[in-house]
Amino acid sequence: MESRTASCYCGQLRIEVQGPTLGTGVCHCLACQKRTGSVFAALAGYAAPWKVEGTATEFVRTGDQGARFRFRFCPVCGSPVFHTEEGNDAFVMVAVGAFADPGFPPPEDSVYECRRHPWVQLPEGITRFDKDPD
Repeated sequence: MESRTASCYCGQLRIEVQGPTLGTGVCHCLACQKRTGSVFAALAGYAAPWKVEGTATEFVRTGDQGARFRFRFCPVCGSPVFHTEEGNDAFVMVAVGAFADPGFPPPEDSVYECRRHPWVQLPEGITRFDKDPD
């Protein structure tokens, strides 16, 4: 079975995921912009199980639809690595940049297009949502 490992900048926090990517997307919401320090978050979903090594600091945020998301980042270098939805252990969302793989598949979806910086160009054919489609 295919596996991938994502890690923080210093390598202290790692997550190994199994199987194919369930999907990739970018989020332009203001919370993701602040959380990542970038103009959007790029995420890839994976089904359980996954394995985490190292110590993570956690931050819980409530989304627009009321779901609570637990973000994990490295307490040493501060890199965001992955997050889960509280009460849903079926999948994990991993920061695409944490894989450090320029060949990673492009995003399929773009959410919060209403907050996208106008100079950000995305691949043709990407599915776009003005806000969160859930």
